[in-house]
Amino acid sequence: MQPAICFVCLGNICRSPSAEAVFRQLVSQRPDAAQWRIDSCGTGDWHVGKRPDPRALRALARRGYESEHRGRQLCAGDFQNFDWLLVMDDSNLSDVRAVAPSQSRARIAKLSDWDPLQQAQAVADPYYGGEEGFASVLDLIERCCEHFLQQEYPRK
Repeated sequence: MQPAICFVCLGNICRSPSAEAVFRQLVSQRPDAAQWRIDSCGTGDWHVGKRPDPRALRALARRGYESEHRGRQLCAGDFQNFDWLLVMDDSNLSDVRAVAPSQSRARIAKLSDWDPLQQAQAVADPYYGGEEGFASVLDLIERCCEHFLQQEYPRK
């Protein structure tokens, strides 16, 4: 079975494409990497087709991550095509649950639920802040993605 994970935030230009890039790199180190489906999307449609925020791309590049992502909006098919829809905050959680069909295949949860330090209730949106906000958000995303992968998909 092909594991399928989609990260979800508001606009799909900061947090979720960053989580997608981090998770792709983590999974790339596994022997079954080619079998994974990893994506990200936003609950809103403001940035469909656009590249991630330049500050997010710089933060990712400083740590050796790459992203070719283009923004897209959450769609009905995502609830059937993914095992997990990992959202960034309570607002995203509420928005995704509000449009989830009753027969959704995807489990919906906050990425911060996998913070091994249990310090964060959410992955805060760095959009209105400076570069340092993107770095601290990336710290949290790295911790949570690594812990999620270890807990939910341990190596066999």
